[in-house]
Amino acid sequence: MTSTALAPPPERLFSARHLPVAAGIIALVTLGAFENRAVISIMPTATRALDGLAWFGAANAASMVTFMVAVVVAGRWVDRVGSRTVLLAGLATFAAAQVVTAAAPSMTVFLAGRGLSGVAEGLIDVSTLVFAARALPEHLRAKVFATFAAAWILPSLLGPGAAGAAEALVGWRLVFLLPTFLLVPALLLLLPALRRDTTRQDDDDQATTAADASQPAPLGPAIGLATAVALLSVGGPLAFDGGEHHRAGLLALVVGGLALVATVRAALPAGTLTAARGIPAVVALRTLLVVAFGGIGGYLPLMLDVTHDVGPALAGVSLSLTGVFWAAGSAIHGLDVVQRHLDAAARVRLGLALIALGGIGPLLLSLEVVELVPGLAGWALAATGMGLSSPSLATEIFVLAPQHEQGRATAASQIGASLGSALTTAGGGALIAARHDALDGGVFALLMGISIGAAVVALTLTQRLRP
Repeated sequence: MTSTALAPPPERLFSARHLPVAAGIIALVTLGAFENRAVISIMPTATRALDGLAWFGAANAASMVTFMVAVVVAGRWVDRVGSRTVLLAGLATFAAAQVVTAAAPSMTVFLAGRGLSGVAEGLIDVSTLVFAARALPEHLRAKVFATFAAAWILPSLLGPGAAGAAEALVGWRLVFLLPTFLLVPALLLLLPALRRDTTRQDDDDQATTAADASQPAPLGPAIGLATAVALLSVGGPLAFDGGEHHRAGLLALVVGGLALVATVRAALPAGTLTAARGIPAVVALRTLLVVAFGGIGGYLPLMLDVTHDVGPALAGVSLSLTGVFWAAGSAIHGLDVVQRHLDAAARVRLGLALIALGGIGPLLLSLEVVELVPGLAGWALAATGMGLSSPSLATEIFVLAPQHEQGRATAASQIGASLGSALTTAGGGALIAARHDALDGGVFALLMGISIGAAVVALTLTQRLRP
């Protein structure tokens, strides 16, 4: 018998100790992914049935606007009471939102339901991330965040088909109710982990109180930023689609732009606009990452339809590629060898480089310089890069933020991502509206070129991740 004790085996994410947390979180992410894909598929049918197709853009923007406010509330709430209470409130709000939307007798009620859905998403997203980070040891965070992307694969493949089948058999309202049926098993999987939740420690009270006293409430700027996003989202199409509401659209763009300038600095951590080292750089990189990736992927199906005359099924292949290769990149990110040899900055750099390089494929495809297969192969490379970069930035937030400020830091990161998505949507929507009568590959090439440029800019900032 030797006197030297054997080193204990490394902890695994799906070991008996951590299985309740991992299973519950993956179930929640899968639920959210299914709801997202199903709703995207059924939204045109639902708005048309309620005689509200003109409000299609507003229905999409409603959840985005309320989400930006909800994440701020969620961040402060999590830091005060812990993630369990906020998560349960988010799940209850999610169920209410689905019921309101499914039962909507008019477009007004439907919009209210979509807004309530954004509130639920904000509460769930922040509390889930903080819960995962606090319930698992640091070396397992990368692995659980990597599973988030994998949890989107089946919903991406099955969600649209399930939505179509439900609509054909019963009607579009059932599509919004289906996620509530999945909520029960997801909650049952999560309950054992929630009972063990000890993320709110008494000795954090004094630090949390001090943090609250030293920082102004960010809710006002967040509301202003959300309002700016809403105005910019609807202003572009109104201003440039050739309709009679041209002046109203221009006014919305001007007011939205002014609101954005007035509120963005206060809504984000100090130093974000200059990518100051630490958390501000993480938030800035998250924003640029969404612009780089979303500015290509968000318009890829439409580009394929316009420039290559492919049907919806083939255009939807891009969504499947996104899910599969994003998950592949996240799986690579979670490998022990990658975690040992590449720090967060190196992983983000590699991911951004793949996005910039892979984005050239869809750009050339939009100009019909390359055929479908090489163009989509480039997109698969970009999706792999997103899988490497996104979880790296998510884990870095929890390395840099003290525990009593993790909720607020997570909320800031989510706001940055939402802002990047909103600006991409608003800018691209305005350009497409302006050229809707003569839409061609050049418009999409311009949008994708801007996105590749954002990835290149982000590459120069990765060394600022650590203070």
